[in-house]
Amino acid sequence: MGERVNQIGLSRNDYKGGNSTLCLGCGHNSISNQILAVAYELSINPHSVIKLSGIGCSSKSPAYFLNRAHGFNSLHGRMPSIASGATTANHQLIAVGVSGDGDSGSIGLGQFKHLIRRNVPMVYIVENNGVYGLTKGQFSATADMGQKLKYAGVNELPPIDICLEALASNASFVARSFAGDAVQVRELLKAAFSHKGTAVLDIISPCVTFNNHESSTKSYPYGKEHQEPLQDITFIPHYEEIVIQEYEPGKVQTVDLHDGSHVHLKKLDPTQHDPTDRVAAFRLLEEARQAGQFYHWSALH
Repeated sequence: MGERVNQIGLSRNDYKGGNSTLCLGCGHNSISNQILAVAYELSINPHSVIKLSGIGCSSKSPAYFLNRAHGFNSLHGRMPSIASGATTANHQLIAVGVSGDGDSGSIGLGQFKHLIRRNVPMVYIVENNGVYGLTKGQFSATADMGQKLKYAGVNELPPIDICLEALASNASFVARSFAGDAVQVRELLKAAFSHKGTAVLDIISPCVTFNNHESSTKSYPYGKEHQEPLQDITFIPHYEEIVIQEYEPGKVQTVDLHDGSHVHLKKLDPTQHDPTDRVAAFRLLEEARQAGQFYHWSALH
């Protein structure tokens, strides 16, 4: 039996990237895996995707999924400018930006808010862990006030809320999730990919090296204990209605479904079937099962 493929003939392996160099257990790796899974399930052509990032642990993530896609790793906080230019120059691109709480909440906050104001068509993921993990765990702009870190001391400043900033900038799609809830992240990503405009996902993604103690709101223990889903998120994609052409009784018509499967319809000839004959109905159903077809009634002309 061959490898399972999606509607465009690609396997899940075709959506993989390089091996992660992030810490084992990092929430960013889980998010990368969900992006990979969603792109496969939605049958997104990797060549139609541009992956964008700035600087930080989060901004390394695009290397770990969709190795067939285009990619641009920009300067710290400058990813929104690159995304704006890329999507303006090529309207066919599917833009996925992966940023962090430092990249978007500190040096890139102005660019983040102006991108939202322009409603640039892209999926904008903020992998939020409250620390600068790439430079040894200093507090980021989203760190909790009063939070204690072994090497950074106590944070005395109030945090910036990524979702609040997005809403204040009139974002058309805003959601928050937790990297430890893979199912919810996956469904939100599906919705984000289908959104026409800027879709902001603030995903709490624990740093297992510098910020995973129970008192931190960006930790696995805290996230697991306090996560309260506001909705039961289930994404249902939009498809055009399937309509078949009229065909003659006794003929078989093959109908292609949206998931790549097929249904074989056979219209019964009303002159050759008596709907009041119970035994004949049993016989027809068994014939249809063996033939892999669906029989349906045709009204007399």
